[in-house]
Amino acid sequence: MKHANWTEDDSRKAKRIWTEYQKQHDITNRIGQTAGIDPKTERIWFGDSALEIVQQRHIEGLTSPLFFERVGYTSYLRKGGRQ
Repeated sequence: MKHANWTEDDSRKAKRIWTEYQKQHDITNRIGQTAGIDPKTERIWFGDSALEIVQQRHIEGLTSPLFFERVGYTSYLRKGGRQ
């Protein structure tokens, strides 16, 4: 199955969906978890990692691309080594 290319509009929409979700729901018990946001369906999945969410969705037969956020953090992943 081929998916449409991910666009900047998809990213903007996913971020908007996530912002609205946080305004309407108490997410304090999910801090540190991963949120996977589908900008097409506006559905959000939660799990301990992006891989866990992908596996959950695979069981449901879903393979569309997601935008990932780390709950309670400003970035999903920071890359860099210690010196």
